[in-house]
Amino acid sequence: MQASDRFNINSQLEHLQAKYVGTGHADLTRFEWAVNIQRDSYASYVGHYPMLAYFSIAENESIGRERYDFMQKMLLPCGLPPERDED
Repeated sequence: MQASDRFNINSQLEHLQAKYVGTGHADLTRFEWAVNIQRDSYASYVGHYPMLAYFSIAENESIGRERYDFMQKMLLPCGLPPERDED
């Protein structure tokens, strides 16, 4: 692998990380990463009707109620953020 190839790969990765929040970056904490994964999952459940119907049947709730519950869970999917150390 040449130096120009490494630069090209790194620049593509930086471009993806700037464009899409869920791809992460070097300073991303474990909590932020988990929040991104949970929110992406809930958004996918709400956006794909068959998946939403599956969850509503499994939990014996209406589709509208399941959609509402998933939207509410997107606010704080992993609970409150942990306390940060002020250095």
